[in-house]
Amino acid sequence: MCGIFGYLGHQQALPILVEGLRRLEYRGYDSIGVAVDDGETIQTHKTVGKVSDLKSILPASIDGTLGIAHTRWATHGGVTQANAHPHASENGTVHLVHNGIIENFQQLRKSLSKRGVECKSETDSEVLAHMMALELEKGAEPLDAVLSTLRRLRGTWGLCIMFKELDMLVCARNGSPLIIGQGEGETFVSSDPHPLTAHTQRVVYLEDGDVAVIHRGSFNITSMKGHSVEPNITVLDEAWGEAELGDAPHYMYKEIHEQPDALRQCIAGRVDREMGTGRLGGMGLDHSTLIQAPHVRLLGCGTAAYAAQIGQMLIEKMGRIPAVTHISSEFRNNDTVINPKAIYLAVSQSGETADTISAIKEIKLKGGQVFGVVNVVGSTIARLCGKGVYIHSGPEQSVASTKAFTNMVAALTIFATQLGRTRHLSKDEGRELMQALQQTPHLMETYLEDIGPIDEAVSLLCEANSVLFLGRGLSATVAKEGALKLMELAYIPCLAYPAGEMKHGPIALLEEGSPVVVIAPNDHLKEKTMSALHEVKARGAKVILIHEQGDAIASEGDVSIAVPAVHPALTPLLTVLPLQLMAYYTAVRLGRDVDRPRNLAKSVTVE
Repeated sequence: MCGIFGYLGHQQALPILVEGLRRLEYRGYDSIGVAVDDGETIQTHKTVGKVSDLKSILPASIDGTLGIAHTRWATHGGVTQANAHPHASENGTVHLVHNGIIENFQQLRKSLSKRGVECKSETDSEVLAHMMALELEKGAEPLDAVLSTLRRLRGTWGLCIMFKELDMLVCARNGSPLIIGQGEGETFVSSDPHPLTAHTQRVVYLEDGDVAVIHRGSFNITSMKGHSVEPNITVLDEAWGEAELGDAPHYMYKEIHEQPDALRQCIAGRVDREMGTGRLGGMGLDHSTLIQAPHVRLLGCGTAAYAAQIGQMLIEKMGRIPAVTHISSEFRNNDTVINPKAIYLAVSQSGETADTISAIKEIKLKGGQVFGVVNVVGSTIARLCGKGVYIHSGPEQSVASTKAFTNMVAALTIFATQLGRTRHLSKDEGRELMQALQQTPHLMETYLEDIGPIDEAVSLLCEANSVLFLGRGLSATVAKEGALKLMELAYIPCLAYPAGEMKHGPIALLEEGSPVVVIAPNDHLKEKTMSALHEVKARGAKVILIHEQGDAIASEGDVSIAVPAVHPALTPLLTVLPLQLMAYYTAVRLGRDVDRPRNLAKSVTVE
């Protein structure tokens, strides 16, 4: 993986391809390349690095209106120019870009070697170009050459293929997203809707098994079995264009400060203050389904999994129904028992997370119904589930998620309230929570106007060999999210633990001056959290304390950062803000690439 962009039309392809790659940068990548058909040859230029590095090696212009481009996040083979895409067949008749993993590529590579075809890269992707070229040599048409090759593969792919001296593109999808954009006399291909909005709002999301043949003003889609597929044209929301950075120093900074407005978008129209409940019409859950559900299971990876864990605790507290969160990558392989009457929630910002998609398919295969909790409209998870909740964060360009996390938590809070009101949650309790949720965006703004001594905390973190994060209850999961952010952005080893468990192992890591971040809102677990704080201080640790304004425990921290008081069930929406800011400013001070941390990708489309 990571990003694909293709163009066939009446404009010069190179500038469009480069701009498409720039709009895909937020996904995270390590190398980059383009291939353009100039009418005589297919010119390929690729390099390790960023779009700016590619621009520095490109000729002033390439006269051609057909091309493909790619940003690579290494899976097979190191980060080298040879391993960067596009890849070409030995005779140059086939050039392609590929997202995904070909599981049986070693066997295919050996088969090619026996036929005298040697690969120049270490990738699984290059094998496909050689296989298609051999099919063409046998007299196959391009579509048939692609289909014949795909039928021999085991794995996942999003492919965009260009053929020498043929005015066309062929695209194929299986497990890795690919979208066709239809313009006036021109057609675009992208692995992501964001770059397409600059050119057209009319798109077609390819489904698994689809193969598309693209011409300048038209395209047709067939299945792997060669049957014609009727395209389903979707109109993109203009909000999914590229977010402008404006005066902000980084996208992450901008997105942290967008959280109040993003939260308002998430909860708008979904709060019934009169009845003290939530309204999630997109889920289509009737009263009997909510009453009869034996349990709730939530799926996610990374930040989405932590949002799911908070949702899990709120569901159990308000709905008095068992709930459990699964890491998606483990779920399918654990042969989990599926109860068709249970409620399953798949949480993902991108809606393209491969591990979560696999888990959804496993649940559906065993008779369960899964509801998506996603940000990107029209994404694979949204379409695969059919029902669910859009969290309405808007475009999130920074690889490290911030506003999507808080909106996921808010959406799951609304669901927990809706479920609770059908069971044991009283109307007064529901009203109190829903009223507090509507006030939370204002409380976020209040904190972001005065973020407290973040700089002092950053000074401690920058000198640390490792950082321990502690919390209890909901705050134990907030600690995990804070640790993840600091680790992702600043490359500092971080460990997050429930505060009560800290003495069963992690306390051994503490040395004189070790920074420990303690999240202690004014909830029923605060006193127990403070016991852990005293234990780490007794070992010489420096405590960065996140607490509520006006709380006397402020004096217990070496650095104390206050957030506005809020309903106990909503504390994660406030206490996560200083953790995001600490990670951001620590990374800035250490000179890290804040928006695109090394080795990370925004949308992880491989298992």
